Amino acid sequence: MAKKTAILTGEASSPLLFRHVSPGPGDSAMQFRLIHFWEARKNVKGGPGIILGIEMLMIDAEGTLAQGFIGQSRRNQYEKELKRGSIYTLTNYYASNSKVMYHVADQRLVICISHASELTKVEEDIEGILTERFRIHSFADFEANCDLRGDLHDAVGHLKLVDGQPLHQRPVLCTKDDSASRKVMVHLQLKDGPVINVYLWDEAAENFRVKFDACAATPTVLLVTTVNPKRLGGKLCLSSMSSSRVFLDEEVDPTKEYLTWLTMNPGATSSINSVEVVKAETLTISEIAAFIKREPAKVAYFDCIATIDDVKLGTDWYYIACKDCQTKLNCGPTTLLCPTCGNENATAVANYRVEMFVYDNEEQCTFIILGDAGKELTGRKATELIDTYVEENGGDGAELEVPLPQCFIDTIGQTKKFRIKVAPYNFTSSRQSFTATKIVSSAVLPPKKPPLEAPPGTEVENSELAESSGGGTSATDDQKKAKRIKRSG
Repeated sequence: MAKKTAILTGEASSPLLFRHVSPGPGDSAMQFRLIHFWEARKNVKGGPGIILGIEMLMIDAEGTLAQGFIGQSRRNQYEKELKRGSIYTLTNYYASNSKVMYHVADQRLVICISHASELTKVEEDIEGILTERFRIHSFADFEANCDLRGDLHDAVGHLKLVDGQPLHQRPVLCTKDDSASRKVMVHLQLKDGPVINVYLWDEAAENFRVKFDACAATPTVLLVTTVNPKRLGGKLCLSSMSSSRVFLDEEVDPTKEYLTWLTMNPGATSSINSVEVVKAETLTISEIAAFIKREPAKVAYFDCIATIDDVKLGTDWYYIACKDCQTKLNCGPTTLLCPTCGNENATAVANYRVEMFVYDNEEQCTFIILGDAGKELTGRKATELIDTYVEENGGDGAELEVPLPQCFIDTIGQTKKFRIKVAPYNFTSSRQSFTATKIVSSAVLPPKKPPLEAPPGTEVENSELAESSGGGTSATDDQKKAKRIKRSG
């Protein structure tokens, strides 16, 4: 980024800085670089929206960002003079504090072009005004500001999937002139958080396609400005706005810095399967089982509300995992080996693997509580529970058989919403057990659906009737009751 130096020389007074702007009309001269401008629209349900004018993102000599506005009635007068990256001097303006949603700048006031305004383009570039400034936020920040419709910040990360396609095979993007081309959905891995869905719309989607296709090598890093954090189907996502811009790999400093970080952390670029997409639907146990019967083998995620009935005893409730990737470690001659990372001297950590018997209104099965889901269920890490038991009972942890902690027994009777991972082995296994990777929240079982009565003269399976009505009890009971209901004499 450019260095900050004196903005003007040989003038009687310095331009007004954005932080000194106060509400209402002003006649002081201000000087800024125009970073970006876009159409301001009022959304209309079922229509293209009403164009209100032009919004602008501006930066002054201190690096402070401010938002500007040119009303639709003055658009023709000024739009042809606007050029991204150019320096402008503005006198006679109106500073409005009426904007309450979707702020894209530090200054809360919007600097509006009024009837008395004079906007002049400065022909010579002024190095003292930065050419760009980003407001990059973390996953935790987006989570905290989800659905608040407040400040719009920037996100940077590395691409995992583009429109469901992995990067190791150059993704082919839609170029048709239809509704599908209005959107590009990418899976973006943030440095400090999980993979997150980012939806690029309209101009942001088109700019992404143009830049992506123009790159000789498949791009890795993406920065999206002014994204709106919102929850879709219970999952945090980021959505582009009219003000959003996209940058790839070597375009700007933050993407260059992220690329450098990736070279120093090669494990962060491990690929994910193109079908490993979180499905936000909340399904019953029998609906998940039905999904497995009708779909080809793949990885999928669902939410499922169930009550914990019991905990399986007599088996190990934890395993020794790689600290970096959570894969179960293999024992070498003198060290622990990670089959995923290839590390022959891996750092070990204890990870949960607890089998629990659960039920809902229709069915019962086994949930395998894995990894962080165990911590979310009990409030404690597996390592902490092991260390506590060792301290209380003495000896070496490697020599002690640590029984299932009481905190798991105490969860019996609790109802939770579980995040369930369906893996390829579920499609061939005769045992109905699913892996729970997350405890989404506490929950209550929905009311039971009333059983349907068979219409006169029909023949249906009791098991089919139970499936369609949401009645039923368990898989075993359904099999015993699979008798035909026939019309009597």
